[in-house]
Amino acid sequence: MDWLALPPLTALRAFAALAQTGSVSAAGAQLNVTHAAISQQIKTLEAHMGLALTRRDGRALALTGEGKYLAEALTEGFGVMAQRVAALTGADAQRPLQISVTPQFAASWLMPRLGDFQTRHPGVDLMVHPSAQRADPAPGGVDIAIRFGLGEWPGLQSELLVPTDIVVVAAPSLVGDRVFTRREELQEYPWLAELDASPASDWMFRAGRERMRGTSVTQVPGNLMLDGARAGHGIAVLTSSSVEDDVAAGRLRILFCDSGETGYFIVTREGVMRPQAKAFARWLRAQRPHGKPDAARI
Repeated sequence: MDWLALPPLTALRAFAALAQTGSVSAAGAQLNVTHAAISQQIKTLEAHMGLALTRRDGRALALTGEGKYLAEALTEGFGVMAQRVAALTGADAQRPLQISVTPQFAASWLMPRLGDFQTRHPGVDLMVHPSAQRADPAPGGVDIAIRFGLGEWPGLQSELLVPTDIVVVAAPSLVGDRVFTRREELQEYPWLAELDASPASDWMFRAGRERMRGTSVTQVPGNLMLDGARAGHGIAVLTSSSVEDDVAAGRLRILFCDSGETGYFIVTREGVMRPQAKAFARWLRAQRPHGKPDAARI
């Protein structure tokens, strides 16, 4: 490595803080320096590299394409350094285990089982982040993500946890016992949609449609989708594993089922995990259906 060719570390650190916080003032507060000092370090870095890494966006600074490219490397590099330092000093052992999960899966699958993990591992603190937005495992951040899809996320390791189909469901109070033969018939009813990404987008894609909606669309967090569907507020696209109890009890009807290779996956970074993360991953595997996963499919 040509150390002399690298930009000054203080400039790289200032730029990484800017990329992380989104503003010069916030970056200065993170590094305990003035915003003017951050601006000067950014100018020094741009002069050293001969590239524009930021651009003016109104009164704020935004990253250029080159800036984003550099920020990705710095975030990963500084993150790895922080993780190794914390591991060597023992600080990492005290950091809560961070789990990223969709709101729907958190409400219907994870939370009802979480007491068992806490009983088995009383010394492990948890931070559960329920969000439909993708959050990749990263040094010093999310340790394990539980993500819906086909298990293909470049740069990450994935392991199938719960196989599940995509189903379109509604309460009998909304659709009665009507038999649906065409997906277009669903447009005669109100819909419930999950905020941000959801299984609905995958279902619509497979149906050959970029957009499908009913007489109205109500957007709610994923953990409220089931409540709204049970109450007859709209048709919902969910995963079969999250509705099997409601279907068995007659609270919901399955109108369409899209069978495939989809499921919820345990997603981690490559490399050695923290002991707490290893324990949680082992516990997740123990929760998987045994044998052929018919119980998770409808």
